[in-house]
Amino acid sequence: MDPLTLLRDYTIRNSLDKIVRFNDEFRFGSDYSFPATIETAYRSKHAQNTRRYTLETLIHFVTNHHLKHTDYIQNARALRIPAVTLPDRKPLLDYLTGKVQSSDSIVPLDFPNINPQINNIDRSVQYDAGDSVGLETGTNPIELIRAKEKPIKDRESMLVFGKRDFYSVLTSATKRDEERQRMDSLQRKDNIVAKNRIESRGFGLGEEATKMRKIGEGVPIILVPSAFSTLITMYNVKEFLEDGVFIPTDVKLKQMKGVKPDCVTVQKKFSRDRVVTAYEVRDKPSALKSDDWDRVVAVFVLGKEWQFKEWPFKDHVEIFNKILGFFMRFEDDSVESAKTVKQWNVKIISISKNKRHQDRAAALEVWDKLEEFMRSRSR
Repeated sequence: MDPLTLLRDYTIRNSLDKIVRFNDEFRFGSDYSFPATIETAYRSKHAQNTRRYTLETLIHFVTNHHLKHTDYIQNARALRIPAVTLPDRKPLLDYLTGKVQSSDSIVPLDFPNINPQINNIDRSVQYDAGDSVGLETGTNPIELIRAKEKPIKDRESMLVFGKRDFYSVLTSATKRDEERQRMDSLQRKDNIVAKNRIESRGFGLGEEATKMRKIGEGVPIILVPSAFSTLITMYNVKEFLEDGVFIPTDVKLKQMKGVKPDCVTVQKKFSRDRVVTAYEVRDKPSALKSDDWDRVVAVFVLGKEWQFKEWPFKDHVEIFNKILGFFMRFEDDSVESAKTVKQWNVKIISISKNKRHQDRAAALEVWDKLEEFMRSRSR
């Protein structure tokens, strides 16, 4: 299967979340996997850059196309991923999302082993859609391969290949299963810790329990942006809030091998208080139900209007009256970076780019504001 065609199919079906990076390869569900740096058939039109875009570049672009081009370029550089040029953005996005059926930027890859096999290919092979594939039609080699391929989807089809090294397949599958079980175990552990903390934080009886229920039953929720251009994400929020240490997202991304949890439980560890409150951190507001929104107590803002597009509030005034807002920035960033958020009722938290010993003070400032906000809501 051509990786460009497969990526387009997943984009059109809104199934990009099923593309998972594992070490140096991308896995499309359980059917296909490709090296992250494999070249695709889409070639840049830039006069000074006629290279083919890699699969890694295209996946990063299609999942971050909502960012401004400058923010997208900075994000790509931070992850050391080659970026899509500005002239290529719109035509590439139109092709991947299905707005156009083809593009003159698509130049089929050359397969040197195709020509010797050409006479052995049945000229009467049919596509699923019924289109004839044959040499007289001028069909390119990629289409000939697609017509003859056999996707491996179950153990029966896998075992029919006599020369396949089944032991390596078994080893890979076992590792994937162990990693999945480990993530599930950590998730269950986080949920148990959150439940125990919420039951033992000093609001268990009488009037105080009634006050806490005004916030919403269950563990309070903190929302973070899903974009990589923000300082705090699902990847590094736990270290920052629990340990008082800021680790760049791209560093954590490599450490976690691209596996992003759906929910992270955080608690204030560096405190003399006996009572420790647990919070859930999430980055998908669209997945929250109406009852979940009652538990949302804080949000780390990106500084972009689209972050609140589908939120169940009429404007920013209502949002930041009901939810505590934080905006994280580097202390030497320009004033323009915080120009929008200064118009909102949010707390701006500044950290140093290099002085990591100052992170603890910034994390404590977040906790102080959050605990003060929680007390005011429980009155």
